[in-house]
Amino acid sequence: MSKVIAVFGAGTGLGVSVARRFGREGFRVALVARRKDALDTLVGRLADEGIEAAAFPADLTDTAQVSALIGAIRDRFGRIDVVEYGPIGGDQLFTPAKDLDARTLERLSRLFLLTPVEVVRAVLPEMTERGDGAILLSHGGSAVRPAPCMSGLGPVMAAARNYLYSLSGELADTGVYAATLTVNAVIDGSELADFGRKLYAEAADAADADAPTATEIPSVDPDDLAECYWDMYTHRDRVEEARPATPVSQAGGAAGGVPLMNLGLDTAPACTDGVCAR
Repeated sequence: MSKVIAVFGAGTGLGVSVARRFGREGFRVALVARRKDALDTLVGRLADEGIEAAAFPADLTDTAQVSALIGAIRDRFGRIDVVEYGPIGGDQLFTPAKDLDARTLERLSRLFLLTPVEVVRAVLPEMTERGDGAILLSHGGSAVRPAPCMSGLGPVMAAARNYLYSLSGELADTGVYAATLTVNAVIDGSELADFGRKLYAEAADAADADAPTATEIPSVDPDDLAECYWDMYTHRDRVEEARPATPVSQAGGAAGGVPLMNLGLDTAPACTDGVCAR
């Protein structure tokens, strides 16, 4: 039976690129996101490329749906070998730390911390029993290097990253691989790409830095990110990788200034050139 990857937060950017990259290697694909019509379109695109995929509409802010969701994927495909979790939505905004409140953190935590933890709990017994599997979590650069006016998302993703590092160490001898890809830019092709550029520029402006224009915000090809994930999955030799690996400052990439999406790799364990060893 061919392997299965479940892509949580499947969209027109990273999600479909990951589905396509793993699908080319013979994986069947479970696509999970809120909108059924958008998922059905992606399923059709993948089918045209000879990749078997199925849509699983779900609200990933509701942890109570996780058990039934994982059950539905298993009912359709018989197994889950890889989880890639990287949702984002137009209502997931940066918040200045001085304006942050518990209600905002609670809302963000459901999507970026609580649900991925529940997903892992649901798939891990199967993977450890089989002695093979992978948990891949995507994060933004603010999870690693905080910046003025870019709180809210950052602290919650940082907590998920902390969890992932602990999980990776605990699973080291089980055959189950846990890793994170930190995306240090706007993802081209995403439905939210233009919105993301505007958001980062506004955050830089609010921080009273030399704010870049929306066109100066760094971007990354989702196919390159998917290829990175495939390399991480096949080699299993690092717990974290960053793309782009080069730090980007609010001064449009020049040294100095307050970091906009600066990964700050010196803060992560055993990191060299954007790669963190397991």
